[in-house]
Amino acid sequence: MSKYAKDQPAGFKNAIERVAIIGAGGTVGAHIAKSLLETGRHTVTALSRKGSSNKLPEGVLVATIDYDDEATIISALKDQQFLIITMAPTAPRDTHSKVVQAAAKAGIPYVMPNGYGGDIDNVKLGEETLLGPIAKANRDEIERLGMQWVTVCCGFWYDYSLAGGEARFGFDFDKRSLTIYDDGNTKNSTSTLSQVGRAVAKVLSLKELPEDENDKSLTLSTFLNKGVYIKSFVVSQNDMFESVKRVTGTTDADWTITHEDTKKRYEDGLAQVRMGNMAGFGKMLYARGFYPNDCGDHSAKAQNDLLGLPVENLDEATKTGIELVKELQLRVERMAA
Repeated sequence: MSKYAKDQPAGFKNAIERVAIIGAGGTVGAHIAKSLLETGRHTVTALSRKGSSNKLPEGVLVATIDYDDEATIISALKDQQFLIITMAPTAPRDTHSKVVQAAAKAGIPYVMPNGYGGDIDNVKLGEETLLGPIAKANRDEIERLGMQWVTVCCGFWYDYSLAGGEARFGFDFDKRSLTIYDDGNTKNSTSTLSQVGRAVAKVLSLKELPEDENDKSLTLSTFLNKGVYIKSFVVSQNDMFESVKRVTGTTDADWTITHEDTKKRYEDGLAQVRMGNMAGFGKMLYARGFYPNDCGDHSAKAQNDLLGLPVENLDEATKTGIELVKELQLRVERMAA
């Protein structure tokens, strides 16, 4: 495709209107689907396994697929302009590749791979959390098949991580206990699930291409084969704890607080993973993100202003996170990798 709208064939509309999502009823997928629908510019189609019990946002169309029958995936993706993949960590390892290969055969030009993590340029951090090489392989496959990708670099999901038990941000709300990594002052870039949804909707609501060589406006093509960097808050565990106390009306005296060395915690979690115990994965991942001199803070790259994303309220996000606790406790993938 030529890089200007003026050079496209007759009938070309310079907009992304038809978006397919895998995981539209999932943790981040539901927020993305909802935000896309709220723009009024997109038709959103959920690719869903036969018999799936996932509740989908209102207004989402459904295309039933069988991951073991490629023809069903190709058929569901025909005429779609953009594919968003959001999959649970428990999905079979080859699912991402199956979907991407079907997307190429269906003629989809753009794919958002299953990433939604930290800074893709921080190769060392990616390697040490084990997620980087997998995400890179997914992006490379998209390119190899002749498509282009856009990935979201959002850091840890704030509300989800707060709610996800001691292995994540250290909070156990049932026991009212907190494990603080080192001194609790290392800050991380975090994003709420709703901010991720808004960011994706903003990018997909841009013009696909500049009109001509004089058009310097922001377009989808600006982000192709790149990360979209966003944030909600740059916070330490101590910042989170202050917010939690404000929201719950508690004081230090109401909590049992322990301190742990991040490097030891990381090594312990990694050892569990290497022995096949995936309960160590969250422990390893989050501890690594809070290394004092090499943490997951990519806020200097954040494109919030460029995309017109709102400034959020930390205590409101904390309240949302606490409300998520019970829901996450019911999920099997909560402790999976």
